[in-house]
Amino acid sequence: MAAEPRDGGFEKEKEEEEAAAERAELLRDRFRLSVISIANAEEGRDGISEPVVACIADLAFKYTEQLAKDVELFAQHAGRKSVNMEDVILSAHRNDHLAGLLRSFSQELKGKEPQTERKRKKSSKSDDKALAS
Repeated sequence: MAAEPRDGGFEKEKEEEEAAAERAELLRDRFRLSVISIANAEEGRDGISEPVVACIADLAFKYTEQLAKDVELFAQHAGRKSVNMEDVILSAHRNDHLAGLLRSFSQELKGKEPQTERKRKKSSKSDDKALAS
């Protein structure tokens, strides 16, 4: 029986990386177009050229990509598969003002969440006997 080539996994990994790069490029282009359209819609933009706006959009996108990687790593480090608000707040640890704003926003969101009733603890048979006495 002939052994299968071991580079099949490598090719699949390479294809996934290429697909991720294509998605990132598409997102970058959409982000750039959104920033340019917002800048064009703003009044008083007379002194900013479109290439400068595009450059700022690219920098903002790269920053956002790095931020996303950081919060994913924070979640992984905490043993979680998904990112939560604490990860986002932690990502702002070098900017006290931003961290404070994020904490306030988080508290505001928590205040708007519908209050759910806490589930009752299932009573044990010994608790039931004590109540019956």
